[in-house]
Amino acid sequence: MALDISQLLSRLTDQISTIIVGKRPQIEDCVACLLAGGHLLIEDVPGVGKTTLAHTLAVSLGLHFSRVQFTADLMPSDLVGVSVFERSTESFVFHPGPVFAQVLLADEINRAGPKTQSALLEAMEEHQVTVENHTRPLPRPFFVIATQNPTDQLGTYPLPESQLDRFLMRITLGYPDRASERALLAGEDRRAAITRLQPVMTPEQLLAVQQAVLQVHASEALLDYLQALIAATRSGEWFAEGLSPRAALAVLRAAKAHALIGGRGHVAPDDVQAILAQAIAHRLVPVAGADRGSVEQVRAMVEAVPLP
Repeated sequence: MALDISQLLSRLTDQISTIIVGKRPQIEDCVACLLAGGHLLIEDVPGVGKTTLAHTLAVSLGLHFSRVQFTADLMPSDLVGVSVFERSTESFVFHPGPVFAQVLLADEINRAGPKTQSALLEAMEEHQVTVENHTRPLPRPFFVIATQNPTDQLGTYPLPESQLDRFLMRITLGYPDRASERALLAGEDRRAAITRLQPVMTPEQLLAVQQAVLQVHASEALLDYLQALIAATRSGEWFAEGLSPRAALAVLRAAKAHALIGGRGHVAPDDVQAILAQAIAHRLVPVAGADRGSVEQVRAMVEAVPLP
């Protein structure tokens, strides 16, 4: 079964790489986030392929995809849905919003106001929404990919800490290298290419792989190493405040998913190091005088914490 899973995941990343060229590490981070049952935040300038990545992933997995363009006037009901009175039945009928999808792209999430941003919290954490005192489950799998513009751009609102903590990972795609950009310039339109993609995995297989992630073994020594890293974030030497137990569990799940993508049934320190910055940097603020961003501070901390 492990070999079958490895082959499925390899085919998935290979297919996405035909559309998102030259970004395999970021694609593997995206897949690991999905397999770990989390949600993904992509922070970057417009036009580098954030939306295309989300659409390609959904098509490659045969999942129902929905996209919401977040704007300053977007209301929570535009996201979760609303009940409308229908004369034919003389009753209110609920019309579900775009959140009722298996892959939800929240495009430019930080261009909407805090009230609408927070409407996603219950959906991301509980996989359900409550509208007019009725709780409605969301489809499974349920994966939110939110894109975010740099906060120094006009018309953006910083995401509150409570919502940032709901994202398992944050990644940046960045500009393509010269060879990859030439392939984009010389090739066909990516939107047209996406329409010809075929699913390489069924939703049922994806759910099975998500369960397989939970069975990946983490040794006592590996847990000691993870706890040492968590303790370092709380020491006051690197960050203003440390990681919560929820964040520690998120790191472990992401590391297990990374190991499974690599075809291994156990977590190695390399798996933790590979996903650590993407899984915790958005949750942390470097201490005053660090003169480094949160990602660089995480990497410096990793260098200082000895391996088991």
